Amino acid sequence: MTVIESSTQVNQPVEKVYAFLADMNNHQQLMPENIYNWTSTVDDASFTIQNMAKLSIKISSRIPNQELIAIPAEKAPFDMELKWTVADNGDGTTTATHIISADLNMMMKMLAAGPLKNLADHQTERLSEILN
Repeated sequence: MTVIESSTQVNQPVEKVYAFLADMNNHQQLMPENIYNWTSTVDDASFTIQNMAKLSIKISSRIPNQELIAIPAEKAPFDMELKWTVADNGDGTTTATHIISADLNMMMKMLAAGPLKNLADHQTERLSEILN
């Protein structure tokens, strides 16, 4: 299993950061420019990654003000899990961590690990920009 992680500190209380992340409609704001055909509800989203694939994800687990997990809603090119964790820093700020776990064979790892890392970093940077 390939695990890619990216964290950021947000100058908002944990409840506000979690509420933003818990609504899949907000995730479009976190996506890079190569994502299009976005459709979403509170619980799921589907989109196309330019020159790659169409993906559909759904929230599989919510732990209020702690963790949110999304998994593919349809057959994906590989098994994956998208997890956001939020932690109260005790001073009105929150540490948000985006963890992408993907079951990649060696060939897929060579092709996908870089773009997945860029995606995780882009999403945490955007989260910080939007909520700060």
